[in-house]
Amino acid sequence: MPDFASLRYTSFDGLVLAARDYPAASGPAHLPVICLHGLTRNAADFDELAPWLARQSRRVLALDVRGRGDSARDPNPANYNPVTYAGDVAKLMHDLGIARAVFVGTSMGGLITMTLAMRNLELVAAAVLNDIGPVMSRAGLERIAGYAGKGCQVGTWEEAATYIKDINQGAFPSNMDDEWDKWARRAFTEDEAGALALRYDPHIATSLQEGKLRPTSMMARLAFKRLARHRPTLLIRGTLSDLVEDRQADYMRRTAPGMQYAEVPNVGHAPMLTEPAAQAALARFLAQVP
Repeated sequence: MPDFASLRYTSFDGLVLAARDYPAASGPAHLPVICLHGLTRNAADFDELAPWLARQSRRVLALDVRGRGDSARDPNPANYNPVTYAGDVAKLMHDLGIARAVFVGTSMGGLITMTLAMRNLELVAAAVLNDIGPVMSRAGLERIAGYAGKGCQVGTWEEAATYIKDINQGAFPSNMDDEWDKWARRAFTEDEAGALALRYDPHIATSLQEGKLRPTSMMARLAFKRLARHRPTLLIRGTLSDLVEDRQADYMRRTAPGMQYAEVPNVGHAPMLTEPAAQAALARFLAQVP
């Protein structure tokens, strides 16, 4: 049996969206945690982290951002942007009566978190930015643009695992075959006929493919400052990351001297947050948050 309940809620513009709700192991004694995944990923990426967080006496909500996982696909691809996504998060919090939460945002999930802080800072109690920030490396963006939204043809789970390995091995050189198989089963879905398909709408990557997602912007930098200067913030970075390299991390640390910082060795973009270094940093950070 899964250790979460499947939630459905309706966005402000009528889409049916999905989330996984992990109850706090010993009661909701602390603020809940909201986990937001990366561009082409979904809530299943947190299927190991979320139970660990729940054991810290925190309710955990892992969202399928619109167009991914079990959430509906948007008929208007222009809505695939952080402002819309942040609105969806705020709607879920309103529906569930959650006034404040701790956010864990991986890659795009971190951009959503910063956007939410810019628009509704009162909803954000604290934030973990997982290998993301207001300044990004062009090399990393170009790598992601090389596969995101372009689809793939796979006939078996072994081929699906090979695809996931091909696009991620540089960032996770120590992963074994069983790990790639696990990741494939998070990223792909199988229909009744046994056909496999990626669990996202290819249109989610349109802005990236068209070069509209830039390495930085004034709005992104303002959003980061508003978040990191007014709320406890932790940046976790993979030492092999090609999206948040040393230069981008240094900018963030100079801009927000109070921000906590941790590195995950021998991992690129983006850490799964199950690594010992990541979980040690998370434990220290959460111990300081109600």
